[in-house]
Amino acid sequence: MPPRIPAPLGLQSLTLCLRPAAAVASPSPTLLPLTQKANLSRKEKVRRMKQDPRGWAAAQARKAVNVKRQEELQSLKAHEWGSPVHGIPTPFVESFDSAGQAPLSTPPVDEFGITIDKPHPLPTSPHIKNFLLTKEEVEAAIEQSRKLTTPLASEEPSVADPETEAAEAREHAARHAKAMTALQRIADLNHGSAKDRKHANIRRCIETFGRHATDQTLKRPAPPPVPGVEPVPKPVRAGPDTGSSEVQIAILTAKIRALAQKLEEPKGKRDKNNKRSLRSLCHRRQRLLRYMERKERGSERWQHMIATLGLTPATWKEQITL
Repeated sequence: MPPRIPAPLGLQSLTLCLRPAAAVASPSPTLLPLTQKANLSRKEKVRRMKQDPRGWAAAQARKAVNVKRQEELQSLKAHEWGSPVHGIPTPFVESFDSAGQAPLSTPPVDEFGITIDKPHPLPTSPHIKNFLLTKEEVEAAIEQSRKLTTPLASEEPSVADPETEAAEAREHAARHAKAMTALQRIADLNHGSAKDRKHANIRRCIETFGRHATDQTLKRPAPPPVPGVEPVPKPVRAGPDTGSSEVQIAILTAKIRALAQKLEEPKGKRDKNNKRSLRSLCHRRQRLLRYMERKERGSERWQHMIATLGLTPATWKEQITL
């Protein structure tokens, strides 16, 4: 027997029965009215289009054009998005490999050693020398050493021997030329280590992106002022700018390029320690880029940095995975 549920006092004559209702027989499918579907299946569309050869050929041609255009847009988007590590390499970034000493780039080669592309000119910094020296300092040191080592002439010409003085002068000139060549080789960055090139690239980044220089060369270095807010005068800089966001981003880019090239070598894939260091550097640069995008988006500092370093949205947007 099915259970019976008593009703309230006002409805004593009413009881609820939980007996299941009898199934109603559905009418036969053949007796239902025919309905026309608005959407045709893909198979039906293809069957109808193949009955018209011209229409089928035109549809295939339109599809091929659309597919080609989608591939072009996808490749353009991938190129503009760039790499989260390298971005889009520019001549300034390529000059990090030689610390601004090589006038031409090194063309890539294929597996047979044949050059694929022609070398292109790179920005150079010939005034930067090794051991934190400049070209003027090396030349001044060479000239000072020449003056200090020059043999003194005799105070009494009657006693002096002209042949001896001429021989001493020739010997001094030969020794000075030899010492000058040695000093130039020592101060040459082409003979330096990777650490020497890193320090030279840091100096180049400070000279190129430091606000002590860009404030004088760029037309509108700072973003436009906010209406109704008085600009706060900034104090005069006491020396070269080394702490601005663009300078730190450029220095991190130089370190990232050197480390990434090391990991691209045949044995670099097993270097997990440097791979972790590369990921850390990329994330530090990403945080600085996001900060500078908020603060300097409308300034020429941002445009100058992006164009010179070849940074793309992949370097500061979304998640960076290596």
